Amino acid sequence: MVSKLSNGHRQQPRFLIWGGNGWIAGQLKRLLQEQGKEVHTTTIRMENREAVLSELLLTKPTHVLNAAGCTGRPNVDWCEDNKGQTVRSNVIGTLNLADACYQANIHCTTFATGCIYQYDKTHPVGGRGYTEEDRPNFEGSFYSLTKSHVEPVLSSYPNCLILRLRMPVSDDLHPRNFVTKLLNYERVVNIPNSNTILHDLLPASIMLAEHGETGVYNFTNPGAISHNEVLTLFKDIVRPELSWQNFTLEEQAKVIKADRSNCSLDTSKLVAKLKEYQYEIPEVHEAYEKCFERMKAVGIE
Repeated sequence: MVSKLSNGHRQQPRFLIWGGNGWIAGQLKRLLQEQGKEVHTTTIRMENREAVLSELLLTKPTHVLNAAGCTGRPNVDWCEDNKGQTVRSNVIGTLNLADACYQANIHCTTFATGCIYQYDKTHPVGGRGYTEEDRPNFEGSFYSLTKSHVEPVLSSYPNCLILRLRMPVSDDLHPRNFVTKLLNYERVVNIPNSNTILHDLLPASIMLAEHGETGVYNFTNPGAISHNEVLTLFKDIVRPELSWQNFTLEEQAKVIKADRSNCSLDTSKLVAKLKEYQYEIPEVHEAYEKCFERMKAVGIE
């Protein structure tokens, strides 16, 4: 695949991943290496203008994949107590990197979030999902607040591809895996949500970047799945002895600093675009089943 943003001459893709030590960044690097692509990583702070420009000049990428940013450790509650750092990374840094890439004619993919919505009367549980054109309506956490405000500005750059992930899931029990988080909670709420199975979506992100796609995409598997459905599948396929308890949203609110986004995203735009490249994403229940079968096959319990 040849880059569309190549200063008037044909150039083989050279990928530079921001957030090089991160969970998703590591998976992207491995995927690109398996595909035989040239890939570099960096941990330079995105808000450091001079350092960002120097890195772009040194590496000369055709594509930047931005998998950096503050999501909080162990969860988004961290952002409530570290608002300055969250703004520098999720707002100033994200826009600085996109702007630097724009000036250098480099395609920039940002791994963003779909946790900027919540169910309401026009988008009820089991009803229609939020599209890329719907205005964000969830500001219950500072993390989501920064993301919902930066996205419209970021999308104004003609070189940017914005992929909205939600509750990402990997084929292992990494601490960042949404399934791992569910397993470690004493109690969980039971409400349907859109989820991103990385095995299915990360190859699609590379494909979209290579084709020079831009704009905003809801980047989840089609459909929505409840926490209980996820845990039931995990119990049936991976860990038969698993048990868990539920609690209500009201009860959950008493033990967390920031509210959590619960919503379903409409993936019609993504599905239609990927169909142009003969790539299909499985529905979320099917995707989870396949994910857990892959876990079982390698001995994860």
